[in-house]
Amino acid sequence: MTNLTVIENKISSVHKYLAILEKYKTYSQKEIIDNIDRRGAVERYLYLAIQSTIDLAEAVIVFKNLRKPSTMSESFHILHEAGIVPVDLTDQMVRMTGFRNIIAHDYEKLNYDIMHDVLQNRLENIENFLEVIKKIS
Repeated sequence: MTNLTVIENKISSVHKYLAILEKYKTYSQKEIIDNIDRRGAVERYLYLAIQSTIDLAEAVIVFKNLRKPSTMSESFHILHEAGIVPVDLTDQMVRMTGFRNIIAHDYEKLNYDIMHDVLQNRLENIENFLEVIKKIS
């Protein structure tokens, strides 16, 4: 599989998870929190959407033969240094990576206000990242 094919597959995965999350935007924060299945689904699909975006960033780094990141969030800094991702989007994606880490490791401390904000207002950052990457691939 070529590096470009990997990038295309990652883009497709991110789109798939964003489409699933779109369905949950119709629910209020309370409707999500009070329903264990809904809450679990939103948490999981947010995790998968963000992780797939991180994987995409890493695939672009390989495709462009850039230096290897030592952390997941560094991937976005490397893409910024290479002139691929603007600084404001880099900052947003680093925050999304931090949120992903909370879902993965500190899920008992998950702030549902933040989770609902990400669902309702921050997924556009991932969409903006996809648009930037589509221009270079």
